[in-house]
Amino acid sequence: MLFWLIGQLLSACTAASAIAISPPALVTPTYTPFQPLPTDTPAPRPTWTPLKTASPTLSPTPTPQPSFTVSFTPTLTETATMTLAPTLPAEAQVQGVVGYQQLYLLDCESRSAVDWAAFFGVRIDEQDFLNNLPASDDPDEGFVGSVNGMLGQIPPLSYGVHAEPVARLLRSYGVSAYARRGATWQEVQAEIAAGRPVIAWVIYGISAGVPVAYTASNGHTTTVAAYEHTVIVVGYAPDTVTVLDGNRQYTVALERFLASWQVLETMAIFYVP
Repeated sequence: MLFWLIGQLLSACTAASAIAISPPALVTPTYTPFQPLPTDTPAPRPTWTPLKTASPTLSPTPTPQPSFTVSFTPTLTETATMTLAPTLPAEAQVQGVVGYQQLYLLDCESRSAVDWAAFFGVRIDEQDFLNNLPASDDPDEGFVGSVNGMLGQIPPLSYGVHAEPVARLLRSYGVSAYARRGATWQEVQAEIAAGRPVIAWVIYGISAGVPVAYTASNGHTTTVAAYEHTVIVVGYAPDTVTVLDGNRQYTVALERFLASWQVLETMAIFYVP
């Protein structure tokens, strides 16, 4: 009996030992495919219908496009007109201009003015013209100083008068006289060629001079020069100028005349028909 119990115990231990050291058996998982519930309805498989490729339809005749007729009706015709400078003769001389001697030392402007007016048919007494010239210390406004003053002075000493007051007074006598400062030699030539003499402001003796800026009491500044003088231009040639200086007529070189005329900024009086 004892031996039987011992045998049972040994058997039990052996079995326990075998269980303890034996690795656990691997369990292979099993997968059951998804089965829809009886109430599920299988989704229908999509069907694909291939797109039909459109065949281009070519029209041999193009679709007519609207036509536009544009017409231009000019409303204004402009004609470009170019005024060409007249061709001046190489030389010209005005006949019939008569000059007289001055009454005073500084009345050359009045003597030139009345002789010039006489050529255009207006007779003026020199003394009367002098009396009607306004007096001023500004030669652009009136006569500066005394007609019997010394030669070669500049304002405010006895001097004379510039072109504008002389032209203004000539117009009051009915002579179509207009003063110009900055006149050109071509303008003078054109006047002579047209038979109209021109009064020009130069330096006495048609000589050189020195321009001086002078400001009068009225605040106006002008150009003056010692020995300011006037002559009447009556003729020209390619290299010479003929002038009437009081009762004397003579010819000087063109270069000499232009140099003297430019000192007082080429002042002149023209007759405008």
